[in-house]
Amino acid sequence: MKDEIDPNADRRAWMSLLARASGGRVAELLADRPDFDWLRPPEIGSTMVRGRAGGTGTPFNLGEITVTRCALRLACGTVGHAYVQGRDKAHAECAALVDALMQTAAADTTRVRVLDPLTREASARRATRATKAAATKVEFFTMVRGED
Repeated sequence: MKDEIDPNADRRAWMSLLARASGGRVAELLADRPDFDWLRPPEIGSTMVRGRAGGTGTPFNLGEITVTRCALRLACGTVGHAYVQGRDKAHAECAALVDALMQTAAADTTRVRVLDPLTREASARRATRATKAAATKVEFFTMVRGED
């Protein structure tokens, strides 16, 4: 049912934020890294991107993009996963660490140190892009010429 609350909505949101963030920035914000074991070390591959004409049409295969994925387990047993666009293994590692930490008692600290700054930076980027787009807006109107 569509009316049910998605129990994974919060995790989906932070995974999306981490995937779109700069890898170097995530590493910078994740100052102290806990010990972990690799379940799947970072590996580079490709995935098919699908599109829809007009955003609502029939899905079609748009093309492939390069992605890096990994999975790790913290010493406490919590598992973190990451998929990031591109070939940045360090970015995937940091994103998986944050994913794992957000599922532990350190979630509040991780949110304040890592996710909140990334959220603010993403909002600032969107606002800047919207401002640039608004500056190019053209108002079209019809003038009555009186030649009827």
